[in-house]
Amino acid sequence: MNLDDDFSQDFPYKDRIYLNNASTSRMPKKSIQAMNDFLVRYNEVGPDSESADSYVRERLANLRELIAKLIKCKPEEVILTQSTTDGINFVANGLKLNPRSNIIIRGSNHEHPANHYPWVRAGQKTKLRNLMVDDTGYFELESLSKVIDANTGLVVLSHALFNTGTILPVEEIGKILVEKNILYFVDAAQTVGCISDVDVNKIKCNFMSFNGSKWLCGPMGMGIFFCRKDSSEMLEPLQVGGESAIFHENKLVYKDIPARFQAGFRNWPGVAGLELSVEYLLKIGMGMIRKKNIKLASLMRQELSKISGTVLYGPKEEDNRTSIVSFSAANQDANFLAKKLEKNNMILAVREIFSKKVVRASPHFFNTESEILRVIDAIKQS
Repeated sequence: MNLDDDFSQDFPYKDRIYLNNASTSRMPKKSIQAMNDFLVRYNEVGPDSESADSYVRERLANLRELIAKLIKCKPEEVILTQSTTDGINFVANGLKLNPRSNIIIRGSNHEHPANHYPWVRAGQKTKLRNLMVDDTGYFELESLSKVIDANTGLVVLSHALFNTGTILPVEEIGKILVEKNILYFVDAAQTVGCISDVDVNKIKCNFMSFNGSKWLCGPMGMGIFFCRKDSSEMLEPLQVGGESAIFHENKLVYKDIPARFQAGFRNWPGVAGLELSVEYLLKIGMGMIRKKNIKLASLMRQELSKISGTVLYGPKEEDNRTSIVSFSAANQDANFLAKKLEKNNMILAVREIFSKKVVRASPHFFNTESEILRVIDAIKQS
């Protein structure tokens, strides 16, 4: 594989330029076929049969091995969910903290709702401390140290920001929190599958959540929750069923992870689809995907900067950002511009940076330079 390879033909295309991968990505043709193949085989062997059960167990085990390889954890630490939001709620609603404890969250009016609202609700029982951020959503490490105290039980961060693409220093923060014995949750929805190195051992987080249908190019309804094995007892499961517990000597006993948190999970076709998507990405190589993403994003930033009145958001330095490119055009309402582009078969998104609406592009490795330049031409003509 090399940087100039064209991966677009591996994805279903219909004359639409899709630059909204930070929301939901396209799926490779092979992943869509894998879901169809799963359903056909599952029905052929008989859904409630030993053959079907064996087939499902094989798919689950293989997906966990792939995710474990991706984020450098143990397979049993991979809990399958429906979304990033599920994993966040496992911690926000299930974490056993001392009533005097506080939770530190980052810039609530600059955070994605999925990583804000669950903590607001948790704040009804546990004190919340808001880590103030600058106009890019960033903060200095000294600011974190100032809000941590002896009662801090958990720090919550996004690995990269959904609106600007800013990558936060999660590894440096992890070192601080380990020394202070403070639990650490990371929302990695905007990094796993987009940047090359997401390593839970380097980050030193206890919990991490991310989505299968964003940068991993998997199906909707698939998410991943990483729970460090030695932290699993800190969480009270939100659901309980025959898959997750047993009734022993008149007492409910939870099973070990991952079963402990997977009562009633049944999205087997989603597992088959995500399995093929992750295999596909790993074959290309996460380092190669990162280089391609940044090449496309930097091209777009460079061309946008040539348009008079255009304002770019997020870091200029490539190492400090994902492939998200957020911008505002001179005298153009963000919603109006995004709708106009969609009429030209170009899919971007509108997001907010504090209260300001901006257009967000998020190219992935299957996009091409010619697509980026066509979008730039359309913006110039708007």
